[in-house]
Amino acid sequence: MTFWVPAAALALLAVLVILLPLWRRSGATVGHREGALAIFVDQLREIEAERNRGLISPAEAAAAQIEIKRRMLAVERQGRGGPVGTGGAPVLMGLAVLVPLLAGAVYVTIGAPGAESLPFVAREAERTEDRKIVDLTEQLRNRLLTDEAGGPTEGWELLAQTYMKMGRYAAAAEALGRIVDREDAHSGHLTQWAEALIAANDGVITTSAGAAIDRALAMDVLNPAASYYKAQWLEQDGRAGQARELLLLRLEQESDLQPWMEIFVQQANRIGAETGAEPVALGDFVNLRGPSAEDVEAAQEMTAEERDAFIRSMVAGLAARLEDAPDDLDGWLQLGRAYGVLGERALAAEAYRAAEGLLDGLPAEDPRRQVVAQGLAEFDG
Repeated sequence: MTFWVPAAALALLAVLVILLPLWRRSGATVGHREGALAIFVDQLREIEAERNRGLISPAEAAAAQIEIKRRMLAVERQGRGGPVGTGGAPVLMGLAVLVPLLAGAVYVTIGAPGAESLPFVAREAERTEDRKIVDLTEQLRNRLLTDEAGGPTEGWELLAQTYMKMGRYAAAAEALGRIVDREDAHSGHLTQWAEALIAANDGVITTSAGAAIDRALAMDVLNPAASYYKAQWLEQDGRAGQARELLLLRLEQESDLQPWMEIFVQQANRIGAETGAEPVALGDFVNLRGPSAEDVEAAQEMTAEERDAFIRSMVAGLAARLEDAPDDLDGWLQLGRAYGVLGERALAAEAYRAAEGLLDGLPAEDPRRQVVAQGLAEFDG
């Protein structure tokens, strides 16, 4: 009840705000013809007065009077045809009443007007945990800043990763900026720095981020994250064709299947769709693990039911192998994709959750993190 009273009051207020001007406008149209005729009569009197005073010639006065009388006749004919200037006021009035009613009906059907809000006190544990994380993060930062040796590289990297998870991208960029010029800095540090700079600028690749990407590629030309961000930079700069070529070139440099390759193919095809280029497939660059030629030939002779059972047996074999090798991250990703194709959403979610447990220790730019995140978002949402 406490919800519906203010909701109904607000809806009524909104309806009145819309209807009152329309009512005034519709009422004003009744006397529109009479008002216009009265104005024309006044104009005729003014013209006659100006002619009498010699301000205009008789010929000019006669011409002006003829034009005004012509307009009077037009208004008179229009007035006999119906109200003038009513427009769509009746339709707008009807919609102003109908829309709130329909909105209320939809909300009652699929909404949750009776759902209780979470008391503020019940969120105390969550707030306490958040404060603890903030306090520990600041303690780590203060310890690194007061270290006479400048703080260990791993400490600054951990601080930056924590800031990224907290959404404090500028702080993460500042932390990584302290280590990218050290002797032990590697290509991954540069791409992490570029990623933080990009996030801090709402996805825009600035000059500083672009320079970090180029430095990362100079250190390791095969760094897939650096190639990915370089392609984004090229596309942002209006060089979509070069961006696609860079993605395809990096794909061609691999002989074995890598988890990030699917993302590169998706990006290349997205850019290609905008530029009119032919789409590519993952199988154009690597030999995908799958059934042998004999298996394919045998499957062609199977019925639909036999073929489905055959595919499921292969997936079951992969699942059984992973029970003996639970640390095979790529295997879990492949199993998750396979279950997704088969429509086994729950099993796909389990596979991606198992893969998620193996992400600790991986660099922040490792594309498999994004593959896992996409899988969980699709099947475990």
